[in-house]
Amino acid sequence: MCRSIKTLRPPYAETVTQDDMRAAALQYVRKISGFRQPAPHNAAAFDKAVETIAAATEELLSTLEVKGRTG
Repeated sequence: MCRSIKTLRPPYAETVTQDDMRAAALQYVRKISGFRQPAPHNAAAFDKAVETIAAATEELLSTLEVKGRTG
């Protein structure tokens, strides 16, 4: 997996922004597609994948329960 994607849940990250989630999604899509920047004919599919993965990341983080953590 891409080593530049950081863990976005406590205790590794106290606050996570939309930009953090989008950056992680972008790194993931870049890794699996093999493209740093897609060709114009692939841009819509690339952007849609980033947005879909960012949304899934937000949903995941909002539903995770971290044991032994209060607050």
